[in-house]
Amino acid sequence: MNENDELESYKKSQDEKYNYWWTIEFSIPISKHNIDINEEKLSTISALTDSIGSFFFHEHDKTRGRCLFMRADYEGSRGIDDVLYQVVDVLNEPEFKDVDLSRCYKTSNQPWERQHFDAFPPLNVGKSLVVMAPWHAKEEIQEGRTPIYIFPASAFGTGYHESTRIALSLLEEIVKTGDVILDIGTGTGILFIAALKLGADKAIARDIDPATIDEAKRNMNLNGINPKVCNLSVANLLKGFTGQVNILTANILLNPNLAMLPDVKKVLKPKGFAIFSGMTNVESYTFTSVLNSSGMKIERELRFGDWWGCRAVKSWG
Repeated sequence: MNENDELESYKKSQDEKYNYWWTIEFSIPISKHNIDINEEKLSTISALTDSIGSFFFHEHDKTRGRCLFMRADYEGSRGIDDVLYQVVDVLNEPEFKDVDLSRCYKTSNQPWERQHFDAFPPLNVGKSLVVMAPWHAKEEIQEGRTPIYIFPASAFGTGYHESTRIALSLLEEIVKTGDVILDIGTGTGILFIAALKLGADKAIARDIDPATIDEAKRNMNLNGINPKVCNLSVANLLKGFTGQVNILTANILLNPNLAMLPDVKKVLKPKGFAIFSGMTNVESYTFTSVLNSSGMKIERELRFGDWWGCRAVKSWG
């Protein structure tokens, strides 16, 4: 099945399931210092509550001031009580204490999927990549750029977030023919897919969330990746991994990046690279201080807005 067939199959399946959906709006106060962090926080809520699509907008709230809103849609085949139970359960987590559930309503007889599909135009990343939703596959691609087709869904890593763009930019500069890449917290699979399309020979991809595996497989199919060249598994960071690779990528949050650092050096080949992203500029100071004591040193770093990432190599041993 090619990317166009994949899209049509998905749209048809939605039409057959229902002709309405539930819409919930979440809001969180913003300032110029926390826009990206709060967008990531709301995106996490969307994933944890099994949203079928979401988008962001800014609006003034009478009691909370300027807020970032996320409008998330949920399958009409789900009872609203089931949806709200799941949403409230997630919002009760301490990290989401500043997020409000602003509105909840039923939306009927509108082309909801078109709004979602049109929200992901082709995006040039780095010097040689272009991230594209599959419904843009027929559009002209700039000469010299390799298309990475990603179906925007619930897993993290559509390519539009700054941290993913940092990781892709650091990755494209070093991938060479025959490389083996280990992608930790793979999400949509965008990083290992990019590496394979740029010449890597094999990928090992891990994520702690079982739901991401099917999404990564779908994106592999969209990009014509042979399943035999990638080992996808549900796993926690580097636990249980005993091999060595040319490249390790980890576009995850600060704490899991820190937790993994003591084991990174031993899984890299002598001239291997580790790419870390998913951290803010402020968090970079904490991460670099620990990295420098773990037998690694920064070879290159990038900043994109409030976000930071780096490429590291072994410093000794």
